[in-house]
Amino acid sequence: MRILIASSIYPDAIERLREEHDVVCAFNAKEDVLKDVIVDREVIILRSGVQITAEVMACAPDLKLLLRAGSGFDNIDVDYVNKRGLHLVRIPGPGAKAVAEMSFTFMLALARNLLEADHLTRQGRWAKQQLTGELLTGKRLGIVGAGNIGTQVGKLGVAWGMEVIGCVEPATPEEAARLKAEGIRMTDIEEVLSTSDFITLHVPLNEFTHNLINAQELAMVKPGAYLINLARGGVVNEQALHAALSEGRLAGAGVDVHENEGEGKVSPLAELPNVILTPHIGAGTIDSQREIGDIVINTIRDFEAELANELTAVS
Repeated sequence: MRILIASSIYPDAIERLREEHDVVCAFNAKEDVLKDVIVDREVIILRSGVQITAEVMACAPDLKLLLRAGSGFDNIDVDYVNKRGLHLVRIPGPGAKAVAEMSFTFMLALARNLLEADHLTRQGRWAKQQLTGELLTGKRLGIVGAGNIGTQVGKLGVAWGMEVIGCVEPATPEEAARLKAEGIRMTDIEEVLSTSDFITLHVPLNEFTHNLINAQELAMVKPGAYLINLARGGVVNEQALHAALSEGRLAGAGVDVHENEGEGKVSPLAELPNVILTPHIGAGTIDSQREIGDIVINTIRDFEAELANELTAVS
């Protein structure tokens, strides 16, 4: 098949795809470049960081399949995909495990003040008495968006000895039963924000979740809580978050996703000492990307076989 890889995926997977298919790579290219390279492509493979607009896809009359090597699809014009009857396949599982572990990386680093401890120790300052911290065990973990990734976070929280609550849409009895089976009590976002010691965000970015966490929501937060955003940058209003951190309402935050991402972009939170900032690396473990690469290859093989069977049936 004729494949466009629009985002960097596991290198071995790219080489294996090249052995079987016609592959063009244009990682995180701008729209004008994508319009040029997509014209004869049948498949697009992408992650975050690249925008697959209707205008881009319209340049590819043979396009049949989009493979999202991850969970979110806010960077894809889904209306166009549905209108054209294209196949859109997400691969959320491997990345979900990595993002869930990243949540705990942030929580532990913040609760034990690891960045400050490292900084002072490198300066020769032995601040053992000053650098106290907090346990995660026994604390309340609140999950906004207890779907695939959020549930993974909740399961880790239960194993850690935390009390885990979460909210999710749709808030159905079936969802409540699913979460209860994992040790997560389903509630509403108000209780999650107002009573949790650690709050993690795992919702998609759409018209309903844009600025979901704003000044009003941050005013509900339990004083001294920690906020972790591994969802999308637009889910949290960064100015409101800056104010909550500066005023001391929040003890700290871990932010992997940003309203403005990319080389040369500096977060407005960068000046604050109680924030850990990372460049959208939540799903970026070697293990997860290797597993995603395997799934990409197998999905394309299955799709190609399905097309062949359809042609055989017609003939």
